[in-house]
Amino acid sequence: MPPIRGSLRAPQAQLDPSIRKELSKGTITMEQLLSQLADPNANTTRLLTQLIDEIRPADAHDIDAARLHMAMLSEILRDRPELRAALRDAITQLAQTHRHIELYTVTGILPNTGFVAELVRRIGHKLLPEVLDRGLLRTVLRRMYHQASDRHWVGGVGEDAWLELIAAMRFDEVAASETMPPAAAEILRSLRVLSYWIAAGGVEPELLRLEPSLETYESPFLAQNIEMTAYLKATPEHWGKAPGDADERHLRVLFGQCQDVIERVRNTAARDGTSIRLTYHLQRLRQLLRRSEQLLDILEGVQNDRSGVAAYPPIVKLSMQLTCDECLRDNLRKHVRQNTELIALRVTDNASHRGDHYITDTPREYWSMARSAMIGGCVIAFMACLKLLLVGTQMPPLTGAILFCLNYGLGFCLIHILHGTVSTKQPAMTANTIAASIEEAGGKLRNIEAMTDLIARTCRSQIVAILGNIGIAIPLSALIAWTVFRIGGTPFASPEEALYLLEAQSPVHGGAVFYAAIAGVCLFISGLISGYYDNYAAYNRIPERILQLDWPRRLFGESRRRHFATYVGDNLGALAGNFLFGVLLGGTTLFGLLLGLPIDIRHVAFSSAFVGVALVGLDFSAHLSAVVWAALGVGMIGFINLSVSFALALDVALRSRQVSDAQWRTLGRSVLAHLLRRPMDFFLPPRTGGE
Repeated sequence: MPPIRGSLRAPQAQLDPSIRKELSKGTITMEQLLSQLADPNANTTRLLTQLIDEIRPADAHDIDAARLHMAMLSEILRDRPELRAALRDAITQLAQTHRHIELYTVTGILPNTGFVAELVRRIGHKLLPEVLDRGLLRTVLRRMYHQASDRHWVGGVGEDAWLELIAAMRFDEVAASETMPPAAAEILRSLRVLSYWIAAGGVEPELLRLEPSLETYESPFLAQNIEMTAYLKATPEHWGKAPGDADERHLRVLFGQCQDVIERVRNTAARDGTSIRLTYHLQRLRQLLRRSEQLLDILEGVQNDRSGVAAYPPIVKLSMQLTCDECLRDNLRKHVRQNTELIALRVTDNASHRGDHYITDTPREYWSMARSAMIGGCVIAFMACLKLLLVGTQMPPLTGAILFCLNYGLGFCLIHILHGTVSTKQPAMTANTIAASIEEAGGKLRNIEAMTDLIARTCRSQIVAILGNIGIAIPLSALIAWTVFRIGGTPFASPEEALYLLEAQSPVHGGAVFYAAIAGVCLFISGLISGYYDNYAAYNRIPERILQLDWPRRLFGESRRRHFATYVGDNLGALAGNFLFGVLLGGTTLFGLLLGLPIDIRHVAFSSAFVGVALVGLDFSAHLSAVVWAALGVGMIGFINLSVSFALALDVALRSRQVSDAQWRTLGRSVLAHLLRRPMDFFLPPRTGGE
C-alpha cells in the first residue's frame, strides 16, 4: 500500500479507489475477527495474531500505512462497544492466565552468560527453533509479532498511535477491582527477581575492587533489595487504598544511588582500566535498574488512577520496547554488534585520553606538532629506503614479510620513542577524544559549536602532521638515494624501477586508492590495539608489578627502575599499537599472496618517500605526467588513509557511547557549515591564543 498521511477521518473521497477498496476490506476483516473474540471457546492467541496481521503493512518500513491500519481499528473500537469489550476481555484474559516473569526479566536484558554461549544459543535457535512454553506471555507476544521486521513499524508508528488504540479499548469501562489483579501480581514477582539480580550484581568482586565504599558503607544494591521486600509485602495490603508503606519513592532514590555507583565505577575504570566482563556487567546492571523503574512506573500509574489511564504511557512504552526486543531475540547481528560496542567502549575509553596529545590549540602547539612530524618524516625516509633494499634481495615471501614487519614495526616504535609523529596514527586517537567529549554531554550534542571547533582543530593538526611527514620524507629519501649512488656508483633504483614506483602511487595506473583504504583499516585496528594495551597496563597495574621486581633495581638502580615502570605504564599502548601496525602493514602482501588476492598497502608517508627515490632514479629527467599523477596519488592516499581510519574509529567510538545516527548527521552538517564559513580554521591555528 502506498504511504498515506493523515487519519482515517480524512475525507475518503480523496483516496485512490483501489486504496479505499482495500481499506473497506480490511475494516470488514477486523470486525469479523473482533466478533469471533466474543466466543468463549475461541482461540484468543490465534485471533489476536490475525488481527496484528491486518495491522501489519506490506512493507515493514511503511509507517504511514501501519498508522492508518491502527486508526481503522481504533475507529471500529470507538463505534462498536461490543467489539471493544470482546478485545478488552481477550487481552485481560491473556494477562491473567499467562506468566509474565520471563517477559519482564529476560527480554531485552543482557544474558548472564558469555558472548560465545549466547552466540551458540542464537545459532542453535536459528537452525532448530526452540519449543515455546504456551503458559508464558512471552510466547503469546512472539506468536503475535512473528516477523522479525515487525520491529520497524511497531516502533515507527510512535507512542501516540498505540496510546490512541489502547484508549479506544476503554478499559475505564470495567469497574476497578478492590483486590490486586493477577497482572499486577506478576509485575511484583518480576520486581522481586530483578531486585535479587541487582543485589547479586552489586557484590561482584570487580565492582567491589573499584568501589571499596560498597564494603565500607551500606551498599545501595543491597539496600534496595531490603526496601523492595518491604514494598512487595505492603503493596497487596494497600491495593486500592492510600499508598502508606507501599510508597515506591525510597526505592527510586536507591535506584538512583545504584546508578551513581555505576557511573563512579565507570569513571574509575576509564582511568585505572577495566575488563570486558566488568563493562558487560555494568551494562547489564543498568538494564536491570531501568526495567525495575519501568515496572514501578506502571504500578504507580495504576495506583494513582483507578481507571488505569495514568498507566497507559508506561505500559505502551514498555510494550513497544519488549516487542522490538523479542523480534531481535535470535538476531546474530545485534548480538555481535552489541558486544562489539562493549569491547569498543572498553578500549576507546583509554584511547580518548591519548588523543588529546594529537589536537593542537595554540600556534605554539601547532608548530610543535609540525616539528614532531618532521622527526617522523626523517625516520620514515630511512624505513622506506631500507624496504627497497630488502625488496631487492629477492628473499622468500615469508622471510621478506617478517623483515618488512620488523622494519615497519620497529621504525614506528623508534618514531614514538624519539617523540616524533606519524600523521596517519592520529585519527584513531582523535576520533575517540571527540566521542568522549560528546559522552560528557550525556550522549547529546548540547554544544555543537564546541564540538565543531574540536573537529576543526583536529583537522588542522592532522594536516600539518602530514605536511611535516612528507615535507621531510621526500627530500631526505632523495638525498639518501643520491648519496648511495654517489658512493657506490650503483643507482638505488634503476629507471625502470623508478618509473614503477611512480606508477604504483598513481590513482589511475594501479589500485593505489584501494590499497590506501586497506592501510586506513589497519590504522583503525592499530588505534583499538593501542587502547586495549593502555587499558591492559592500567587494569593489571603493570607499573606497580614492575616495581615489585628486585633484579631491575639491582642492575639499574632504584631511580631507573621507577622511570622504566612509569614509561611502560604511559607508553605500552602506544608502543604495542605502533609495532602491531607495522606488522599489519608488512604482512598484508603476504596475506594476499596466501589467499591469491592482489592486495597491498599504500601509506602516504612511505608513498611520498618512494616518489623522492624515484625522482633520483630518473635523474630528475622528463616523465612529467608520471610525476604529476604520482603527486596526485600521494594526496589521495593521504586523504583515504585519514578519512577511512577516522570514519571507522569515530563510528565505533560514537556507537559504543550510544550516540544516535541523527546526532551524527547534526554534527556533520555543523562541520560543513563551519568549513564554508571559516575554512582557515581547518588549516591554520588562530593568530592569537592562550600560550
